[in-house]
Amino acid sequence: MTMEAAAPRRTRIQQEKREVILEAALEVFSAQGFRGSTIDQIAEAAGMSKPNLLYYFRRKEDIHETLMQRLLDTWLAPLRELDDVGDPMTELRSYIRRKLEMARDFPRESRLFANEILQGAPRIMPLLEGELKTLVDDKAEVMKGWMRNGKIARTDPYHLIFSIWATTQHYADFDVQVRAVLGPDRGADGRFEDAARFLEELFLNGLRPQ
Repeated sequence: MTMEAAAPRRTRIQQEKREVILEAALEVFSAQGFRGSTIDQIAEAAGMSKPNLLYYFRRKEDIHETLMQRLLDTWLAPLRELDDVGDPMTELRSYIRRKLEMARDFPRESRLFANEILQGAPRIMPLLEGELKTLVDDKAEVMKGWMRNGKIARTDPYHLIFSIWATTQHYADFDVQVRAVLGPDRGADGRFEDAARFLEELFLNGLRPQ
């Protein structure tokens, strides 16, 4: 059971205050990392006193855990929607596009996750070994079924998923580099549509049965 699910019922004002704190913490954690962030920084970013913040969250770790659980719920939603009944190419195209949309819309969340992983995932390892692994195992079996039925080329489904993660999240974690290299003519918002078309061609052409 997550912290969010276990929490007692809150008033509207309490929930609004928590959301202000979480938004401020996301800004601070994504810029400073967990170790470089303090309760004082988060309180300042939230526009409230430290004692007031501590009324809603006892520790920095509690704020971080709540953010990471929310992040994983959001980040994994497109993978959960991968449907074994649907057409594989349509399902994979939709998954690639959803992941790129998330790179575009949630860059701070992506940086927060990347910072945690780079530190060895000390605060989310149970989530990675539990919820994440179970989901990836399930979707790998879906892909293996497509392969057995001749719907996509045979490949390693785990590394296929890793490759989609790596290529799509690049556009969030390395956005400054992407825009600098593309230059002003190609580095605007259209870069995500360009990336989507390229990644669709790269993955789907490679997965079409021979």
